[in-house]
Amino acid sequence: MFQVAKRRQKVSLNCAFCLCMTEGILLFSTEGSPFCFKSRKGKVRLHWFLQALVVVGGATGLGFMIASKRVSERPHLATWHSLLGVGTLVATMLQAACGLCLLFPKLLPVSSHARLRLYHATCGLVAYLLATVTVILAMFTDWFQGTVKGLLWYAFLLLPLFPALVVMNQITNAYLPKKKITT
Repeated sequence: MFQVAKRRQKVSLNCAFCLCMTEGILLFSTEGSPFCFKSRKGKVRLHWFLQALVVVGGATGLGFMIASKRVSERPHLATWHSLLGVGTLVATMLQAACGLCLLFPKLLPVSSHARLRLYHATCGLVAYLLATVTVILAMFTDWFQGTVKGLLWYAFLLLPLFPALVVMNQITNAYLPKKKITT
C-alpha cells in the first residue's frame, strides 16, 4: 500500500512538473495562454512562479524516489529514467538560477540583457526537451509497462511530444532571426 501511494505521488509530481513547465513557457506565446495578462511584468511573475513550482515539484519527486528506493532496498539511479531525471532537475535548477539573473539584473552584471534572455530561452528549451525525454523514458519502466498496456501505452508515448513541438516552435519563432523575403 505504501509503495502504491508513493508511485501515485511520483506520477502526479511528474505531471505537475510537465504542466507547470509547459504553461510557464507558453505564457509568452503570441497566441495567448489561459493566463492572459496584458503586461509583460505579469507574465514574467507568473512564469517565475510556475517555474519555481517546477523546481519544488522536481525536488519533491526526487525525495520520494530516494525514500521509495530506501524502503524497498533497491539501488538508486539504476535506470536511464532516473539518471536523466536527476540531470533534468539539475538543468532546471541551473536554468532557474539564470532566470533569477534576468529577474534581478544586478545579481550578475552582463553587457547584453538581450543576449542573456536568448541564452535563457535556449537553455530553457534544452531543459524542457530533457524533461520530455525523461517522461518518455518513464514509460519504459517495469511499473509503467505493467500498469498501462496496449494502445493506451502508445497514446501515452506520443502525448509528451505534442507540447514539446509547440514549445520548440514558440521558442524558435521568438528568438531565431527572421529572414526577409524578397521578391
